[in-house]
Amino acid sequence: MTLDLPRLQARVTGLLAEYGIPGAAIGVLRDGELSEFAVGVKNVETREPATKDTVYQCGSMTKTWTALAFMQLVDAGKVDLDEPVRAYLPGFTVADPQAATEVTPRHLLYHTNGIEEAYGDPGEGDDVLERMVDNIADAPQVFPLGHTHGYSAALGYAILARILEVHDGMCWDDVMRDHLFEPMGLTSTSSRREQVDETRAATGHLVRSLEEGPIVTPVDYLPRAFGPGGGITSTAREVLAMAHVLLTEGTAPNGRRIVSAESIREMTRSRVPVPDPYMFGPEWALGLIVCDWHGETVYATDGSTIGQNARLRLLPDSNTAVAMLTNGGPRERFCREVFNEILTDLGTATIPDLPAPDAMLNLDLPRYEGVYERPGARYEVSAEGGRLYLTLVLDPMQAAFLQKPDRVRYELLPVSETHFLMPSADPLEDTQTVAIYDFTNGPAQYLHTNGRVNPRTG
Repeated sequence: MTLDLPRLQARVTGLLAEYGIPGAAIGVLRDGELSEFAVGVKNVETREPATKDTVYQCGSMTKTWTALAFMQLVDAGKVDLDEPVRAYLPGFTVADPQAATEVTPRHLLYHTNGIEEAYGDPGEGDDVLERMVDNIADAPQVFPLGHTHGYSAALGYAILARILEVHDGMCWDDVMRDHLFEPMGLTSTSSRREQVDETRAATGHLVRSLEEGPIVTPVDYLPRAFGPGGGITSTAREVLAMAHVLLTEGTAPNGRRIVSAESIREMTRSRVPVPDPYMFGPEWALGLIVCDWHGETVYATDGSTIGQNARLRLLPDSNTAVAMLTNGGPRERFCREVFNEILTDLGTATIPDLPAPDAMLNLDLPRYEGVYERPGARYEVSAEGGRLYLTLVLDPMQAAFLQKPDRVRYELLPVSETHFLMPSADPLEDTQTVAIYDFTNGPAQYLHTNGRVNPRTG
């Protein structure tokens, strides 16, 4: 089947207006053939149109790029995924002695290391990753090493990138340029903000209300500490060049072998379960999320900065990849609608809906009640009238900017004994999913949502 690009372009344009997203670039790779289009504007103030050459911030999709570079080191026999990090960074240490001596690159790739992101302010210099690793000598464990999955926004992949730096004798940005971007023939992908062509760059936007519409983000870029985990900018076309590497077991569109077929198989087949399987997928592989779409295995890599978003889905069974970059959101319902329009046109599997709540479940509510928190995030779960509620405590400054109260209450609708839907009355918020689990010692020990894990503290 072929895509009806004019129809899709019109449909996505309508959805942009509905969701308050200024612009988007969309690309589809099918059997090696690329289709792409752009809609909307790069900036709501200048009204300059988005084009296929507009570059967007990819956020945590960067982690997949960093994982590919790390697998090149595995291919060369220079590192082993299951050797301790200390084998490559001899001075590596954290507060927990077991984690300090036993954490491996595989733990970091999986997000099962459990080390708190307590790296302080490592600055914006080329030594940022070295400083991050030095600064975590006293970092505590959020959970015991390997005990569960808990997304590491910056630290885990910064440690992997520091191993790359020590091996290559250059900073991570230069490793990415020399080992991935240039060999793949990419001219619009970069990790240094000063190398971004500002005349082509999308501006990020936030939406506080549908009446106000999208406004320019107050934060242009993430701090450099997020580099290996979130610092790459690219186009939809060049994101699909990475997808090509993953779909063809290691070769770029220009024919260059980037990693071995064995490494691609390891990246996709080595997995751990995710406590909340519904928002992203039931398993996490090495730099990729594993999804189950009506029995078909699909791989995902997503990213968000403050006002920009990137989504990539890989469907190996139909040799297909779909990428979407936006300068507003994120709105998962928007992504689901756009992707399902494209996937339906292609005759492939589509994204499944969230599960329905099970009204017949009889839960022991006191086991779930309590406070679950990490620095910057606090969730209070309480029971009332036979129902469970979650109160999200927002940072006061963030709440003030977003024009929200600093305490937002949601009802938790059970799907199973450990999984819940968290619908919102706010039209700007999608239904979220939550896992509350690990009853080993009686009450639940962890709350997992949006990939992040929060331990019980009260």
